[in-house]
Amino acid sequence: MPPRFRASLIMVVLGGLALAGPTGPVVPATAAAKDPALSSKLAKVLADSRVKKATTAAVVYDATLGAEIYGYHPTRATTPASNTKIVTAVAAMHVLGPTYRFKTEVIRRAPVVDGVVDGRLYLKGYGDPTARVSDYAALAKKIKAAGIKRFTGRLVVDGTWFDSARYNPHWSKSYASAYYAAPITALTVAPNSDYDAGTIYVRYQPGKKGKPAKISFSPAAAAKVVKIVNRSTSGGNTNTVKISRTYGTNKITVSGRVPTNRGTSSVQITVDRPELYAGAVLRAELAKVGVSVAGSTMIATTPATGRHLIGRDTSMQLSSMLKPFLKYSNNMHAEALTKAMSRKSGGKGTWAGGIAQTRTYLTSLGVPLAGVVLVDGSGLSRATKLTPRALTSTLAAVRNERWFGSFYAALPVAGNAKRSVGGTLRYRMTNTRAANNAHAKTGSLTGVTGLSGYVRGRNGHLYVFSMLSQYSRTSPRPVENTLVVTLANWNG
Repeated sequence: MPPRFRASLIMVVLGGLALAGPTGPVVPATAAAKDPALSSKLAKVLADSRVKKATTAAVVYDATLGAEIYGYHPTRATTPASNTKIVTAVAAMHVLGPTYRFKTEVIRRAPVVDGVVDGRLYLKGYGDPTARVSDYAALAKKIKAAGIKRFTGRLVVDGTWFDSARYNPHWSKSYASAYYAAPITALTVAPNSDYDAGTIYVRYQPGKKGKPAKISFSPAAAAKVVKIVNRSTSGGNTNTVKISRTYGTNKITVSGRVPTNRGTSSVQITVDRPELYAGAVLRAELAKVGVSVAGSTMIATTPATGRHLIGRDTSMQLSSMLKPFLKYSNNMHAEALTKAMSRKSGGKGTWAGGIAQTRTYLTSLGVPLAGVVLVDGSGLSRATKLTPRALTSTLAAVRNERWFGSFYAALPVAGNAKRSVGGTLRYRMTNTRAANNAHAKTGSLTGVTGLSGYVRGRNGHLYVFSMLSQYSRTSPRPVENTLVVTLANWNG
């Protein structure tokens, strides 16, 4: 965030937020007197039929005036989807700190004698959702550099830094295979630069006509931990391949037809027990540098005593991690951060402990939490509820935090086609004054849409906005765009 922009922001007076009634739109009298025309304009935007047919709530706060200027059912608790990541991100920056790094360690207990460790190799995770194959390759090289050629015992993979609840009980099992809903554990692997922890790519290509498709994996080491049931057939003109994983197992079923003239395609899918996946990746990288582990891989806890650290890999700082987290709306990052907040505060790496830290931080900011329900860090659960007033209050208050620049820069930017900048907003509000202006978090589930963030008007005022909707037919998402563009164009 440019210093001159930060300097221009006027301190937020949360105590000055006037309470709106339950039926909206209601405008605080003092704010309405300052900008009644904008309040009237926003009311017309929210009078859209798509809003009327939905269950919508919205708030606009003028950070320059220090007042809420518009509210449409402002205290209505609504399913926010990924707008939940706003409160998770700011709480993590407060609790963990912007310089926080996750880590992964390789440990031995027995001594090294002539290149041999007569015992086990321990791979212990501390929650890093960004650990990639290259990180495990670096750990393998550190083991080699320690003069070790062989372990006579087993490889122990340890994800106990977080608790044993890997799949949030409030998440639907119907999307347990989907790349955005991987099991949450303290030891995992991300197969791509989006850092989708706990997922793999199942690649398929046609075999001979009438024969099953050819299946491979990325990372290749995933083949050691999954079981493929290949019911596919090569032939025909239409690709009808379906790939799914049976919940609670690593049984992956491939069905459907693959046209014989088709090249290699892939489907990203989650894996069960990501610790074993991480162990398979480390084994593959150890083999490349000439280090062997004689025993099989097992999930267990690293003993607290007699440890000898061989090597450690650390993640990027949290301030940098916010960008892939928020711009790409990464659910696994949200949950890893939530459980990390639990550990940081002396807990056991639980959802409940991390969510308690989020609520405590929001309370310290003066955020009104009536109606707010948090059961996860990502908003993947429909049981999570937020109000637009809670979100705008949060967004307004955190502008005074020393790390605000990192948070602001990590939000998706409207209409910026560069994915690493525009993120989930890169195709929205293009060619408007909101483009390269509005910084906001999107939210999307079936029948749910939301958008909350910041935009600067023509008049130089900084507006903080939140619009959350649940709908059954026509989506009011286009109205979100209209709301933000209206604010960006305002010169009153």
